[in-house]
Amino acid sequence: MSARSLIAKIDAFQVAWDINDPPGRRTAFVRVTTADGLVGYGEASPMMGGEHSLGVIRDFAESLIGADVMDQAVLQDRLLHKYVKLGPEGAVTGALAALDIALWDIKGKYFDQPIYKLLGGAWRTEIPFYASIGGNAARTLDETVRVVEARWKAEKPAAIKIRWDGDRTRQDYDIPGDIAKARAVRKLVGGDFPLAFDANNQYSVGGAIRVGRALEELGYLWFEEPVQHYNVRAMGEVAQRLDITVSAAEQSYTLQAVVDMINAGVRMVQPDIVKMGGITGLMQCAAICHAHGVELVPHQTQPLIGHAANLHVLATIMHLTKPAEFADPSTRMHVACANPLKPEEGKFIVPSGPGLGLSIIDNELDRRRV
Repeated sequence: MSARSLIAKIDAFQVAWDINDPPGRRTAFVRVTTADGLVGYGEASPMMGGEHSLGVIRDFAESLIGADVMDQAVLQDRLLHKYVKLGPEGAVTGALAALDIALWDIKGKYFDQPIYKLLGGAWRTEIPFYASIGGNAARTLDETVRVVEARWKAEKPAAIKIRWDGDRTRQDYDIPGDIAKARAVRKLVGGDFPLAFDANNQYSVGGAIRVGRALEELGYLWFEEPVQHYNVRAMGEVAQRLDITVSAAEQSYTLQAVVDMINAGVRMVQPDIVKMGGITGLMQCAAICHAHGVELVPHQTQPLIGHAANLHVLATIMHLTKPAEFADPSTRMHVACANPLKPEEGKFIVPSGPGLGLSIIDNELDRRRV
């Protein structure tokens, strides 16, 4: 057993990229260092700044000193069951995702290979993306069209998803207005351009079916989380009654929860690499989806560590049916990376350097710690 692979230190911290950043704009990082100086970086779910997951990481950090980074799957299962009574969803799985990504980063650096090579190789190293454009519940129709047009022209994405991000306590609040916005975006981009609609859980079953029928007529490719994510039966009912592909599972945190969604009738699942299991968990999801004949289109909103980790996994998937998500075009994190991922003509290049392939600048991270 080499000292290069033994954990010597685990540091979990929150970064504010701007002094006035609210918690939701901060990033939850974990930095793992081996006894021989190899460093790996991971990222947890950013919900509320990820502080809940960072607390879990700090709690188990000391117990992992001396552990072998090559045992990342064993460590993940052991920790999941140690903290199982906390969920096991949300804070715990976000913490384990961050740790897992960091350990895979170290493993790649240990073997001097990009992570996708260690996962079995890449079917592709250029991955198209879709522009994920949120906040449209609060916009007028004209404002929605202007925002979509700006990103469509600037990024040249392979597809566009319009998100609502509305108040989940108000169901079916403005169905005619929602359909009008969907129709206006279709008119903007033309009849053949790929579009998707993310309801962010805001409809009843009946409301979702009404909107879904309109989206079918407008030629939208998928209808994301039309009802509350925790109502698996309702999600399955909507999926089975509509012709448009209904997607869900961005808020599923275990493999069993993803299988429950598939068994309910959902045929496109969207687990998030920084929410459930990291690279190890997402590769397990890929196997489950392949076995069930279900599309895997991961949810992904983080532009640095999470984004790079997601691209490595997507590179290995034989049947990649949809583009990768690109939700946050801000360059605020670029100061902490010498080679940040940048969109190029509607696609991202999967990093080919060791591990994640990112050159993180520790001094820039540390001076922005909260």
